[in-house]
Amino acid sequence: MQPFIFIFPMNQKTFSLSGRKIRYCLLLLLFTGVILAQHIPGWGEYYARHLYPLLAAPLSRLSGLIPFAVGDVFIFLSLAGILLYPLEARLRRKKRWKHIAARLIEYLLWIYVWFYAAWGLNYSQDSFYQRTQIPYVAYTPENFHRFTKRYTALLNASYTELTAVDISLIRQEVTRGYLEICDSLGINRPFNTCPQVKTMLFTPIASKVGVTGSMGPFFCEFTVNGDVPPLEYPAVYAHELSHLLGIANEAEANFYAYQVCTRSHVSGIRFSGYFSILFHVLGNARRLLSAEEYQTLLKSVRPEILSLAKESQQYWSAKYSPLIGEAQNRIYELYLKGNKISSGRKNYSEVIGLLISHEEWK
Repeated sequence: MQPFIFIFPMNQKTFSLSGRKIRYCLLLLLFTGVILAQHIPGWGEYYARHLYPLLAAPLSRLSGLIPFAVGDVFIFLSLAGILLYPLEARLRRKKRWKHIAARLIEYLLWIYVWFYAAWGLNYSQDSFYQRTQIPYVAYTPENFHRFTKRYTALLNASYTELTAVDISLIRQEVTRGYLEICDSLGINRPFNTCPQVKTMLFTPIASKVGVTGSMGPFFCEFTVNGDVPPLEYPAVYAHELSHLLGIANEAEANFYAYQVCTRSHVSGIRFSGYFSILFHVLGNARRLLSAEEYQTLLKSVRPEILSLAKESQQYWSAKYSPLIGEAQNRIYELYLKGNKISSGRKNYSEVIGLLISHEEWK
């Protein structure tokens, strides 16, 4: 028995060192692959079209079996662990700061790799114009006037009261819409016929920072803020589902949500689609039109719709916290710019440029 007792600890230590080397090598390999995919032309597009669907389909199905947002829990526990681990390791286990820093860096690198491998590399795919072969059309007074005239007519015609959310119907219509446009407008097909939306676990905090929905990249799930009113829900659902289908650019996500919702056979979903870009249209108009032209545009919109827009602003403003919201805005601005969205948060409003180019192309 003595030889066995003598040899076993050595084998255990050797196994531990070997396991650590394998872990480090795997981390280095994945990290290198992520960096290369972000910088080598074509790799990001190949990931988005071929690798991402293979990863996302099973991940979204597995996470869909759990009724709550797994990603929200994961992020919360990770933040708590990053903050508490150094204290626990130093005070209770007497670990050296060098060891603690090394463990934290390794964990953050795994998070970084997991984020980009599971979803984040979609930021490196080809642009909307490259994927669809639709030529970019620059703003001109003529095409902007044509767009706003047609848009306001469709918006006014689509007006209907929407006082309740039928998630099953929204899921059915939005999924059908994506199946209809996926081949012609450069987006992946839905991974299953019943994509499951989840409610944000930290809805009050999300409302304080003005977030209506999110894509959970670590487990390929998407969430909608529990405070989102019925009128806005279908468009937010469609926007977040586009992220699940591999769209990272926010302007593109708005574009796809608009296309899907406005093609719906359900009047409430159709109106939600048109209403979803109203603030972007007005924001662009305020910058591009004269004061007189802007007032003319406002008068062309049905009073009932303008009233709904005002109610929406008041609703979200009452929940918004300027202090927390501004901090989140700055962080998100840096996040977007760090992921090749050079316009930052202004990217959302760039949906109007996509819509004008699409209409001119049609």
